[in-house]
Amino acid sequence: MTEDRPGPKLPRGRGPLSTAVTAHLTGTGALPTPEDVRAASPYGDDLQLALYCCYELHYRGFAGVDPDLEWDPELLRTRRALEDRFLTALRADTQVHDSVEAAVKELLVEPAEGTGVSHHLRDEGELWQVREYVAQRSLYHLKEADPHAWVLPRLWGRAKAGMAAVEFDEYGGGRAERVHAQLFADMMKDLGLDTAYGAYLDSGSAEMLAVVNMMSLFGLHRSLRGALVGHFAAVEITSSPGSHRLAEAMRRTGAGPAAEFFYDEHVEADAVHEQVVRRDVIGGLLAEEPHLEADVVFGIDATGHLEDRLAERLLAEWRAGRPTMRDTHIS
Repeated sequence: MTEDRPGPKLPRGRGPLSTAVTAHLTGTGALPTPEDVRAASPYGDDLQLALYCCYELHYRGFAGVDPDLEWDPELLRTRRALEDRFLTALRADTQVHDSVEAAVKELLVEPAEGTGVSHHLRDEGELWQVREYVAQRSLYHLKEADPHAWVLPRLWGRAKAGMAAVEFDEYGGGRAERVHAQLFADMMKDLGLDTAYGAYLDSGSAEMLAVVNMMSLFGLHRSLRGALVGHFAAVEITSSPGSHRLAEAMRRTGAGPAAEFFYDEHVEADAVHEQVVRRDVIGGLLAEEPHLEADVVFGIDATGHLEDRLAERLLAEWRAGRPTMRDTHIS
């Protein structure tokens, strides 16, 4: 085992798949069988946590887990089976637009009467719901932009230059204190949350795990580079208005100055990013590889599908007065 910087602790298993994967990572058990994977719910806690654990080895790993397991052939075969189960369901369940133009046009339309999570938090959300939302989102935002960076070697020309420009901003423009993951951690500190990377992995919902897993899936496969660009476009195009609502929610609930700053920063930055992504990243990619248009559309619409599932879960629990975090109540 080579020396490695300690990562977060391994999460508790949520079923046979995730329990078997974590056991394999600690050398205490066998990996799940293909039959186990095929029998699992593609969006369920068990499969999504198992897949997240496989992907995390490509980021910061886990405390006490050999970093060389990142390329363990048996684990990679299991990961592929988990990915196939997830991706097959995602393709079957996502309603896709006919073209990139149609998909992007819909993203640009702000409904007059919005009903999403950012609308709820802005208009009537309570501070404990804000804290839960931030804790859930920490599974991505504490490594913000990292899943998207995988696509850079798979692009060239305008698409690569545009993507690199946006990523540079996400990474603070060369200033460590302005890295967006750090700004998110500052917000968590304001809200009295644990800022340690992976602190809420045990508590995050399956719906949130699926959103992050989709990013890793698209980013780690060159064959899905078009889907990653589509996903990235969906995030950047919808971020500015959503962040404006969340900034208002932070002010209304008294979440703190760092919380306000995080979303205020995204209102301004992502309004610029939207133009770069549409003109250079999507435009450059399709100028070079027009056959990837269907993949770009899939990435846009799959992002909407999984974000809608997450929103439905959060809003249903909050409106019933229940927490959305597993085994953790953030009051």
